[in-house]
Amino acid sequence: MLFLISCVGISACSQVPVVEAVQGAPLKICAAENEMPYSNTKGEGFENKLAEFLGKELGRKIEYVSWKDPRYFIRDLLDKKQCDLVMGLDTGDPRVATTEAYYRSGYVFITKEQDADAAQNWDGELIKKAKKIAFMPGTPAETMLRAIGRYNDMFNYQHELVGFKSPRNQYVKYDASKLVGEVASGKAEVAVLWAPAAARYVKESTVPLAMTVIPDTNVRADGQKVAHHFSTSMGVRKDDRDLLAALNGIIKSKQDEIDGILEAENIPLLSETESALAKNN
Repeated sequence: MLFLISCVGISACSQVPVVEAVQGAPLKICAAENEMPYSNTKGEGFENKLAEFLGKELGRKIEYVSWKDPRYFIRDLLDKKQCDLVMGLDTGDPRVATTEAYYRSGYVFITKEQDADAAQNWDGELIKKAKKIAFMPGTPAETMLRAIGRYNDMFNYQHELVGFKSPRNQYVKYDASKLVGEVASGKAEVAVLWAPAAARYVKESTVPLAMTVIPDTNVRADGQKVAHHFSTSMGVRKDDRDLLAALNGIIKSKQDEIDGILEAENIPLLSETESALAKNN
């Protein structure tokens, strides 16, 4: 998702015209209207900061095309050329052409600082005994709570978190800041969240909280792996090869700067080497 390619050898020099080809015109980014800490219309999210960095590297003004419902914006905005770029997609998302990963992170247990040692993995004592565990449905947390026999224990509390709204035929938003706040206030002993969604709120909490990355070794009862670590890329239309190449060039040459933006957000960053090893096993 960035550029600035140094001319080292023939192959590197051959990429320079690709960067020039996408300079000038505004870079239109599909962005959430209000999905913090990722993005909002005030530009306060960490993906907004990354987008502005990209724009400077590409020499292009950033324009945001906002969406409210995450279910349809690829089809309705990116595919219809209302925008050019999507931040924060899973690497390899089949709907788009994804860049090289620009970060890798994982799901975390969020606890009071003094309770962290009892929540290092799903067999931790706190996970076994907690009366309330805050989580988002459709995530590894739901799969693992079912696997360890604790999902039904959390059923009513899970619906309480969204005012007992049904997800049937509608987008039900789970607010990461609320789930972190449940732990800070003592209403829940543990929250399980995607680290980039939670990190800002853990950092800002006036109650000392711990964020523990869950190991990527968990399996269901049938032995199937339940992934907890994921790589994140940017997405463009599948035929937008010039922009894809320019963004990959920036990721390669400016990874330290990208990491700095993410680390300032308190996001735990994992090695991409881990991803490569997993694919080879």
